[in-house]
Amino acid sequence: RLLSVLRRRCDIAGKRLSGPGLAAEGRVLRAVLYVYHSRLLRHRPYLALQQVEQCLKRLWKMNLVGCLKTLVELIPKKNASKAHAECLVPSQPMLETVALKVLGGCKLILRLLDCCCKAFLLSVKHLCSKEFILLNTVASGLLSRLWFVIQYSCVLQTLMSLYSALSTMLHLVSETQQTPYIKGFTFPSDIGDFLGVNVSSEAKKQKAKMLTTKKSTSWMKKLFPAMPEAVSKVGKKRKSETCTSAMKNRSILCPVDIGETVV
Repeated sequence: RLLSVLRRRCDIAGKRLSGPGLAAEGRVLRAVLYVYHSRLLRHRPYLALQQVEQCLKRLWKMNLVGCLKTLVELIPKKNASKAHAECLVPSQPMLETVALKVLGGCKLILRLLDCCCKAFLLSVKHLCSKEFILLNTVASGLLSRLWFVIQYSCVLQTLMSLYSALSTMLHLVSETQQTPYIKGFTFPSDIGDFLGVNVSSEAKKQKAKMLTTKKSTSWMKKLFPAMPEAVSKVGKKRKSETCTSAMKNRSILCPVDIGETVV
């Protein structure tokens, strides 16, 4: 039963860590840093973005997903465990290695969420000051998406749940035959004590900070002033006419005013 639980939690953690959302946001972040590298070396939001990118880079370099796949391959399947009274289990060195990487991954993700929140607040602050409008607009949107991807895909909670299963299995294996591999480090029984923060309350605090930030829309209102009601009605009528003609003949490009929605 414990082996099946461990296999299932390893699969879930691997899928959420290697999800398309997290990888896509990482690629966009690297592209933004590459474009602005020679222009904004001393700009504070740019330096904060670099810290976020360093956390992501370290998370990928530790190869936690590959380590979880290796552990899953060592866990016997259900039919093998039913066929024999005894079954092979992962060794203590393997379990210790994966548990240590899970602990490090949780610390990195906590640091990543904190860096995302700080960099987002800094980007919005400079955006309100009308400094580097394009960069800070892109950065604030990117950082908020990255934070929500990690938080709402429950990556950290999944790793914490995985560690509890690993800790139970490691305790049972070490009782059967002690072959310690990592020396000088005591694996915590409760990962919450090791992380030192309440994950749910910390996430709520960060979300509240990001949602209650001063809105940076004053410069957008200057760039796109509100249209009078009469002009707005004419624009809507013109838009419906152009869309109707486009449906009749798709080869003709319909002129659309700037700011109007292109259907």
